Amino acid sequence: MRRLLLSNDDGVHAPGLKALASALENHSRLRIVAPDRDMSGASNSLTLTRPLALTSLDNGFYSVDGTPADCVYLGVNGVWDEKPDLVISGINHGGNLGDDVLYSGTVAAAMEGRNLGMAAIAISLCGQRYFETAGRVASSLVGAAETLSLPPRSLLNVNVPDLPWREIRGFRVTRLGYRGPASQPIKVKDPRGRDRYWIASVSENADDGPDTDFAAIEAGYVSITPLQTDLTRHETVNDVQGWLDGLSYA
Repeated sequence: MRRLLLSNDDGVHAPGLKALASALENHSRLRIVAPDRDMSGASNSLTLTRPLALTSLDNGFYSVDGTPADCVYLGVNGVWDEKPDLVISGINHGGNLGDDVLYSGTVAAAMEGRNLGMAAIAISLCGQRYFETAGRVASSLVGAAETLSLPPRSLLNVNVPDLPWREIRGFRVTRLGYRGPASQPIKVKDPRGRDRYWIASVSENADDGPDTDFAAIEAGYVSITPLQTDLTRHETVNDVQGWLDGLSYA
């Protein structure tokens, strides 16, 4: 039976995490380690300025007073002798499409697992209704995970339409789309009259072509995007070297 580490960024009490555990518990050995509160947007941050508390809950889950990446780090390298075979992060309450992956704690948790040598999947529901559908998608992918061979430091970013299972049209391998420039922050006043700022909602899509994750979700397909943790733009290395060679140094 496969050993799975589950985490998320919506917090240890989130319905999506419970739905994921319920979908996988019958054919896997689960270890569930998640933040003690909503940590959406935490990205890949690790807590380095204080020790972390790992707390066992009555339902068998573990909470951590830290980030999603903290949770996976402890879940893999923490108090347990056995390491998991696979890290699954989710089910996120809302999609992680296009540029979202740069900020997403859901994707970051999976990425931390990949960085620690584990196979990893991030799964998000593009809404907040049909978590059972996303759970069935996760179960299908986990059941077939042993036959997938990815290059080192790769993971899968999975987005599921917020639809009943019977309305899912299939699975598509996609690339990340792109959103336009971020919207302006929203200025508000706190009760003492001081200026405060809300980060605005996401902007309109700038690239939602037919092969993107945006297009797959819009058409009712599960989007599966292979991601890599190597952010180097390899094809521009020679261009940058040529530019550097042409610089004069004082």
